[in-house]
Amino acid sequence: MEDRGRELAGFLRSRRARITPEQAGLPPDGRVRRVPGLRRDETARLAGVSTEYYTRLEQGRAGNPSPEVLEALAVALRLDPSEREHLTDLLGRPKTTRRAAGSVQRVRPGLRLMLHTLDHVPAFVLGRRTDVLASNRLAREVLTDFEALPGPQRNLARYYLLDPEARERVIDWAQIAAETVAMLRLEAGRFPNDRKLADLIGELTVRSPEFSTWWNDHRVLRRTHGSKSYHHPLVGELHFSYESFAAPGDADQTLCVYNVEPESATAQALQLLNNWTADVT
Repeated sequence: MEDRGRELAGFLRSRRARITPEQAGLPPDGRVRRVPGLRRDETARLAGVSTEYYTRLEQGRAGNPSPEVLEALAVALRLDPSEREHLTDLLGRPKTTRRAAGSVQRVRPGLRLMLHTLDHVPAFVLGRRTDVLASNRLAREVLTDFEALPGPQRNLARYYLLDPEARERVIDWAQIAAETVAMLRLEAGRFPNDRKLADLIGELTVRSPEFSTWWNDHRVLRRTHGSKSYHHPLVGELHFSYESFAAPGDADQTLCVYNVEPESATAQALQLLNNWTADVT
Protein backbone atom coordinates (compact mmCIF):
# COMPACT_ATOMS: atom_id res chain seq x y z
CA MET A 1 0.00 0.00 0.00
CA GLU A 2 1.03 3.62 -0.37
CA ASP A 3 3.10 5.55 2.11
CA ARG A 4 0.77 7.25 4.60
CA GLY A 5 2.09 10.69 3.72
CA ARG A 6 1.49 10.19 0.02
CA GLU A 7 -1.95 8.75 0.72
CA LEU A 8 -2.90 11.77 2.82
CA ALA A 9 -1.54 14.23 0.27
CA GLY A 10 -3.32 12.49 -2.60
CA PHE A 11 -6.60 12.34 -0.72
CA LEU A 12 -6.60 16.02 0.27
CA ARG A 13 -5.54 17.15 -3.20
CA SER A 14 -8.27 15.08 -4.83
CA ARG A 15 -10.93 16.44 -2.46
CA ARG A 16 -10.02 20.10 -2.97
CA ALA A 17 -9.65 19.58 -6.74
CA ARG A 18 -13.36 18.80 -7.06
CA ILE A 19 -14.55 22.08 -5.45
CA THR A 20 -14.48 25.28 -7.48
CA PRO A 21 -13.96 28.68 -5.83
CA GLU A 22 -17.46 29.61 -6.98
CA GLN A 23 -18.93 26.58 -5.22
CA ALA A 24 -17.03 27.52 -2.07
CA GLY A 25 -18.32 31.09 -2.22
CA LEU A 26 -14.90 32.63 -2.79
CA PRO A 27 -14.71 35.85 -4.86
CA PRO A 28 -12.59 35.94 -8.06
CA ASP A 29 -9.03 37.05 -7.34
CA GLY A 30 -7.77 37.53 -10.91
CA ARG A 31 -4.94 35.00 -10.54
CA VAL A 32 -4.23 32.46 -13.25
CA ARG A 33 -5.51 29.11 -12.02
CA ARG A 34 -3.06 26.32 -12.83
CA VAL A 35 -4.78 23.59 -10.83
CA PRO A 36 -8.40 22.41 -10.82
CA GLY A 37 -10.51 23.26 -7.82
CA LEU A 38 -9.28 25.02 -4.70
CA ARG A 39 -5.71 26.10 -4.07
CA ARG A 40 -4.01 25.29 -0.80
CA ASP A 41 -4.36 28.85 0.48
CA GLU A 42 -8.08 28.87 -0.37
CA THR A 43 -8.62 25.57 1.41
CA ALA A 44 -6.72 26.89 4.43
CA ARG A 45 -8.84 30.04 4.50
CA LEU A 46 -12.07 28.04 4.39
CA ALA A 47 -10.84 25.78 7.20
CA GLY A 48 -9.66 28.70 9.34
CA VAL A 49 -5.99 27.66 9.46
CA SER A 50 -2.84 29.22 8.04
CA THR A 51 -1.62 28.27 4.58
CA GLU A 52 1.65 27.13 6.11
CA TYR A 53 -0.15 24.83 8.53
CA TYR A 54 -2.40 23.39 5.83
CA THR A 55 0.62 22.79 3.59
CA ARG A 56 2.36 20.89 6.38
CA LEU A 57 -0.87 19.00 7.00
CA GLU A 58 -1.16 17.98 3.36
CA GLN A 59 2.47 16.88 3.42
CA GLY A 60 1.93 14.79 6.55
CA ARG A 61 4.19 17.01 8.68
CA ALA A 62 1.63 18.61 11.03
CA GLY A 63 1.37 15.91 13.69
CA ASN A 64 -2.08 15.01 15.00
CA PRO A 65 -4.61 17.80 14.35
CA SER A 66 -7.24 18.59 16.94
CA PRO A 67 -10.83 17.37 16.45
CA GLU A 68 -11.78 20.99 15.75
CA VAL A 69 -9.29 21.21 12.87
CA LEU A 70 -10.48 17.88 11.47
CA GLU A 71 -14.07 19.10 11.57
CA ALA A 72 -13.14 22.39 9.91
CA LEU A 73 -11.32 20.54 7.14
CA ALA A 74 -14.24 18.18 6.64
CA VAL A 75 -16.63 21.11 6.28
CA ALA A 76 -14.31 23.07 3.99
CA LEU A 77 -13.79 20.07 1.70
CA ARG A 78 -17.43 19.00 1.88
CA LEU A 79 -16.58 15.47 2.96
CA ASP A 80 -19.29 12.84 3.20
CA PRO A 81 -19.36 10.42 6.19
CA SER A 82 -17.06 7.87 4.53
CA GLU A 83 -14.57 10.59 3.61
CA ARG A 84 -14.65 12.01 7.13
CA GLU A 85 -13.89 8.57 8.51
CA HIS A 86 -11.02 8.18 6.05
CA LEU A 87 -9.54 11.57 6.94
CA THR A 88 -9.76 10.67 10.63
CA ASP A 89 -7.97 7.40 9.94
CA LEU A 90 -5.21 9.15 7.99
CA LEU A 91 -4.74 12.09 10.35
CA GLY A 92 -6.34 11.77 13.71
CA ARG A 93 -6.49 8.09 14.56
CA PRO A 94 -3.05 6.53 13.97
CA LYS A 95 -4.07 3.11 15.24
CA THR A 96 -1.77 0.12 15.58
CA THR A 97 -3.79 -2.48 13.72
CA ARG A 98 -1.11 -5.03 12.95
CA ARG A 99 -2.58 -7.74 15.21
CA ALA A 100 -6.23 -7.08 14.30
CA ALA A 101 -5.54 -6.91 10.57
CA GLY A 102 -3.59 -10.16 10.58
CA SER A 103 -5.98 -12.18 12.71
CA VAL A 104 -8.25 -14.79 11.13
CA GLN A 105 -11.90 -13.75 11.00
CA ARG A 106 -14.50 -16.37 11.80
CA VAL A 107 -18.27 -16.14 11.54
CA ARG A 108 -20.18 -16.97 14.72
CA PRO A 109 -22.45 -20.04 14.49
CA GLY A 110 -25.47 -17.83 15.23
CA LEU A 111 -24.65 -15.47 12.36
CA ARG A 112 -24.06 -18.39 10.03
CA LEU A 113 -27.43 -19.83 11.08
CA MET A 114 -29.05 -16.49 10.23
CA LEU A 115 -27.70 -16.77 6.67
CA HIS A 116 -29.43 -20.10 6.23
CA THR A 117 -32.63 -18.74 7.81
CA LEU A 118 -32.63 -16.04 5.12
CA ASP A 119 -33.10 -18.71 2.47
CA HIS A 120 -35.49 -16.66 0.30
CA VAL A 121 -32.99 -13.87 -0.57
CA PRO A 122 -29.21 -13.73 -1.17
CA ALA A 123 -27.20 -12.91 1.96
CA PHE A 124 -23.52 -13.09 2.87
CA VAL A 125 -21.02 -11.88 5.46
CA LEU A 126 -18.16 -9.61 4.42
CA GLY A 127 -15.00 -9.26 6.48
CA ARG A 128 -11.91 -7.12 6.13
CA ARG A 129 -10.60 -6.55 2.59
CA THR A 130 -14.13 -7.47 1.29
CA ASP A 131 -13.39 -11.12 2.07
CA VAL A 132 -16.55 -13.22 1.79
CA LEU A 133 -16.59 -15.09 5.11
CA ALA A 134 -19.89 -16.94 4.59
CA SER A 135 -22.78 -16.98 2.13
CA ASN A 136 -26.14 -18.66 1.70
CA ARG A 137 -27.22 -20.72 -1.28
CA LEU A 138 -28.91 -17.90 -3.20
CA ALA A 139 -25.92 -15.58 -2.76
CA ARG A 140 -23.69 -18.28 -4.22
CA GLU A 141 -26.11 -18.74 -7.11
CA VAL A 142 -26.69 -15.05 -7.92
CA LEU A 143 -23.02 -14.02 -7.63
CA THR A 144 -20.60 -16.95 -7.60
CA ASP A 145 -19.95 -19.98 -5.40
CA PHE A 146 -17.42 -18.39 -3.07
CA GLU A 147 -17.34 -21.43 -0.81
CA ALA A 148 -16.13 -23.60 -3.70
CA LEU A 149 -13.09 -21.32 -4.15
CA PRO A 150 -9.80 -21.64 -2.27
CA GLY A 151 -9.87 -19.52 0.90
CA PRO A 152 -7.66 -16.63 -0.35
CA GLN A 153 -9.86 -16.21 -3.43
CA ARG A 154 -13.13 -15.76 -1.53
CA ASN A 155 -13.16 -12.02 -1.98
CA LEU A 156 -15.80 -9.69 -3.41
CA ALA A 157 -13.35 -7.22 -4.97
CA ARG A 158 -11.42 -10.04 -6.63
CA TYR A 159 -14.70 -11.42 -8.01
CA TYR A 160 -15.94 -8.13 -9.42
CA LEU A 161 -12.62 -7.04 -10.91
CA LEU A 162 -10.97 -10.28 -12.00
CA ASP A 163 -13.71 -12.83 -12.76
CA PRO A 164 -14.78 -12.49 -16.43
CA GLU A 165 -18.22 -13.83 -15.55
CA ALA A 166 -18.83 -10.87 -13.22
CA ARG A 167 -18.73 -8.44 -16.16
CA GLU A 168 -21.53 -10.40 -17.80
CA ARG A 169 -23.55 -11.04 -14.67
CA VAL A 170 -23.37 -7.66 -12.88
CA ILE A 171 -25.54 -4.98 -14.47
CA ASP A 172 -23.82 -1.56 -14.17
CA TRP A 173 -20.57 -3.47 -13.67
CA ALA A 174 -18.30 -0.41 -13.89
CA GLN A 175 -20.20 1.46 -11.19
CA ILE A 176 -20.25 -1.52 -8.80
CA ALA A 177 -16.58 -2.34 -9.43
CA ALA A 178 -15.53 1.29 -8.85
CA GLU A 179 -17.53 1.40 -5.61
CA THR A 180 -15.79 -1.76 -4.46
CA VAL A 181 -12.40 -0.16 -5.10
CA ALA A 182 -13.56 2.77 -2.96
CA MET A 183 -14.38 0.30 -0.19
CA LEU A 184 -10.81 -1.01 -0.37
CA ARG A 185 -9.49 2.58 -0.14
CA LEU A 186 -11.39 3.00 3.11
CA GLU A 187 -9.97 -0.30 4.38
CA ALA A 188 -6.44 0.79 3.49
CA GLY A 189 -6.85 3.87 5.67
CA ARG A 190 -8.10 1.80 8.60
CA PHE A 191 -5.53 -0.99 8.32
CA PRO A 192 -2.29 0.45 6.90
CA ASN A 193 -0.27 -2.56 8.13
CA ASP A 194 -2.48 -5.27 6.63
CA ARG A 195 -0.15 -7.31 4.44
CA LYS A 196 -3.00 -9.35 2.91
CA LEU A 197 -4.75 -6.13 1.88
CA ALA A 198 -1.52 -4.82 0.35
CA ASP A 199 -1.12 -8.08 -1.59
CA LEU A 200 -4.72 -7.85 -2.84
CA ILE A 201 -4.24 -4.26 -3.99
CA GLY A 202 -1.02 -5.26 -5.75
CA GLU A 203 -2.74 -8.13 -7.52
CA LEU A 204 -5.64 -5.96 -8.65
CA THR A 205 -3.22 -3.27 -9.86
CA VAL A 206 -1.45 -5.78 -12.08
CA ARG A 207 -4.40 -7.83 -13.31
CA SER A 208 -7.30 -5.35 -13.61
CA PRO A 209 -7.02 -2.73 -16.39
CA GLU A 210 -9.44 -0.37 -14.62
CA PHE A 211 -8.24 -0.70 -11.05
CA SER A 212 -5.44 1.91 -11.03
CA THR A 213 -7.68 4.62 -12.49
CA TRP A 214 -10.31 4.09 -9.82
CA TRP A 215 -7.73 3.70 -7.05
CA ASN A 216 -6.05 6.98 -8.00
CA ASP A 217 -9.38 8.81 -7.67
CA HIS A 218 -8.97 8.48 -3.87
CA ARG A 219 -12.68 7.84 -3.55
CA VAL A 220 -13.73 6.09 -0.33
CA LEU A 221 -17.01 4.40 0.50
CA ARG A 222 -18.64 2.48 3.31
CA ARG A 223 -21.59 0.54 1.98
CA THR A 224 -24.76 0.83 4.03
CA HIS A 225 -27.66 0.40 1.60
CA GLY A 226 -28.47 0.81 -2.05
CA SER A 227 -29.50 -1.12 -5.13
CA LYS A 228 -27.86 -3.77 -7.28
CA SER A 229 -28.92 -5.66 -10.36
CA TYR A 230 -27.68 -8.92 -11.85
CA HIS A 231 -28.39 -10.98 -14.93
CA HIS A 232 -28.69 -14.65 -14.11
CA PRO A 233 -28.31 -17.08 -17.03
CA LEU A 234 -31.32 -19.15 -15.89
CA VAL A 235 -33.88 -16.61 -14.68
CA GLY A 236 -32.86 -13.30 -16.28
CA GLU A 237 -32.60 -9.91 -14.60
CA LEU A 238 -32.71 -9.64 -10.81
CA HIS A 239 -33.11 -6.32 -9.00
CA PHE A 240 -32.29 -5.95 -5.31
CA SER A 241 -32.35 -3.33 -2.56
CA TYR A 242 -29.47 -4.26 -0.30
CA GLU A 243 -28.93 -3.45 3.37
CA SER A 244 -25.66 -3.84 5.26
CA PHE A 245 -25.41 -4.36 9.01
CA ALA A 246 -22.36 -4.46 11.26
CA ALA A 247 -22.30 -7.79 13.06
CA PRO A 248 -22.73 -7.40 16.84
CA GLY A 249 -19.47 -8.14 18.60
CA ASP A 250 -17.30 -7.67 15.50
CA ALA A 251 -17.40 -4.31 13.75
CA ASP A 252 -15.18 -5.71 10.99
CA GLN A 253 -17.87 -8.13 9.82
CA THR A 254 -20.84 -6.94 7.77
CA LEU A 255 -24.03 -8.85 7.06
CA CYS A 256 -25.25 -7.99 3.55
CA VAL A 257 -28.84 -8.85 2.63
CA TYR A 258 -30.30 -8.47 -0.88
CA ASN A 259 -34.00 -7.70 -0.38
CA VAL A 260 -36.70 -7.87 -3.06
CA GLU A 261 -40.16 -6.42 -3.42
CA PRO A 262 -42.83 -9.04 -2.56
CA GLU A 263 -44.58 -10.52 -5.59
CA SER A 264 -42.22 -8.69 -7.95
CA ALA A 265 -40.69 -10.28 -11.01
CA THR A 266 -37.43 -10.64 -9.10
CA ALA A 267 -39.20 -12.33 -6.18
CA GLN A 268 -40.79 -14.84 -8.55
CA ALA A 269 -37.49 -15.45 -10.33
CA LEU A 270 -35.72 -16.00 -7.00
CA GLN A 271 -38.37 -18.51 -5.97
CA LEU A 272 -37.75 -20.46 -9.16
CA LEU A 273 -34.00 -20.25 -8.61
CA ASN A 274 -34.34 -21.27 -4.99
CA ASN A 275 -36.45 -24.29 -5.91
CA TRP A 276 -34.01 -25.32 -8.61
CA THR A 277 -30.90 -25.04 -6.40
CA ALA A 278 -32.68 -26.86 -3.57
CA ASP A 279 -33.37 -29.76 -5.92
CA VAL A 280 -29.76 -30.08 -7.04
CA THR A 281 -28.07 -29.70 -3.62
